Amino acid sequence: MTSLLTVKQVCEWLNMKPSTLYLWASQGKIPCRKIYGLVRFEQHAIEEWLASFVSSRQLLSSIPQMRDHFTDVDDLIAAAKRDVYTPRHGETITPSPM
Repeated sequence: MTSLLTVKQVCEWLNMKPSTLYLWASQGKIPCRKIYGLVRFEQHAIEEWLASFVSSRQLLSSIPQMRDHFTDVDDLIAAAKRDVYTPRHGETITPSPM
């Protein structure tokens, strides 16, 4: 049986806001399952998704080994965030009138 994680658990694991995780899930940018209106995540699917952001120069021999190196996980999460967020092109920030 696979381990299903809640939004709260994945947010704590990946150190991200729930609103971002819900957005990524709705856009199909992160693997998830919708069960009777609830969003759940399979741990192995998230681990594979994170591993997909590793460059070809960084070969990881196994996912469990990756868990032991927090800097590797932090690098993977940062790469995932860079890939998912799209930069704004040509937009300017207008100051608030207040």
